[in-house]
Amino acid sequence: MKTVRLRRVYVWQMPVRIFHWINALCILVLGVTGYLISNPPVFLSNAEASNSFWFGTNRFIHFTTAYIFLSMLIMRLYWAFVGNKYASWRNFIPINKKFIQKIGGVLKHDILLLKTEEDVSIGHNALAGFSYFMFFLLTLIMIVTGFGLYADSSTWFLPKLFAWVPALFGGDYLVREIHHVTMWILVVFILIHLYLVFLHDQYEGRGETSAMISGYKFIEEEVIEKQKEERQIERIA
Repeated sequence: MKTVRLRRVYVWQMPVRIFHWINALCILVLGVTGYLISNPPVFLSNAEASNSFWFGTNRFIHFTTAYIFLSMLIMRLYWAFVGNKYASWRNFIPINKKFIQKIGGVLKHDILLLKTEEDVSIGHNALAGFSYFMFFLLTLIMIVTGFGLYADSSTWFLPKLFAWVPALFGGDYLVREIHHVTMWILVVFILIHLYLVFLHDQYEGRGETSAMISGYKFIEEEVIEKQKEERQIERIA
C-alpha cells in the first residue's frame, strides 16, 4: 500500500467562512419566508387583526435577511480582491483556455468518476469556481428583482434605487415570476453543491467538509510541490 504524506494547509480565511455560513443561513430564511409570501397559508382565528400580524412579521424577516444577504455579498466581493489566492476572483471567472479545460476535467471526475489531473486542486476546482460565479449572477437577479418588488412599499432610499425594475418588465407580475423561478434554481444548485462536497470529501479524503469550519485542508505533499513548480514555470514564461 502506498503511503501518502499530507500537509495541513490553511485555505479558507475567516471572512470566507463567515460569508459561507451566514450566506447559507440567509438563503434558508429567504427561501422559507419568500415561499410563505408567495403562498400564504390561511389561519382561522377570532383574535384581533392587530394581534395576528404574522404575514407582516414574515415580510419583515424576509427583507431584513435580504439586507444581511446583500451586505455579505458586498463583503465577499471585496475579499475577492484582498484575500488570499484561494479567495481571489481569478478562481471563479474562466479567463483563459486552461481554466475551461480544467472544467472539462472536473466534469469527467464528478460525472464519470474518472481520475484526472483536476483532483489536485487545493482551493476551488475549476468547475466549482465557475459554478459559484453563476451562483453570484443568480443572487444578483434575486437582489434586483426582490428590491424591485419592495421599492413601492419601502421608505428607504436603497430599495427605491430599484424602482425601475418593475417598469422594465411591464409590472410586478413578471418580476415576481423571475424572482420565484430563480429561487428554485438556487435550491437545485444547493442540492448539487451538497452532493459534490460530500462526494469529494469521501473520494479524496482531504477534509472538504470540515475545511469550511476550520479553514484547513489536508493536501498531499507531492501535489503542493507540483503546484509550486507550475507557478515557477508560469513566472519564467
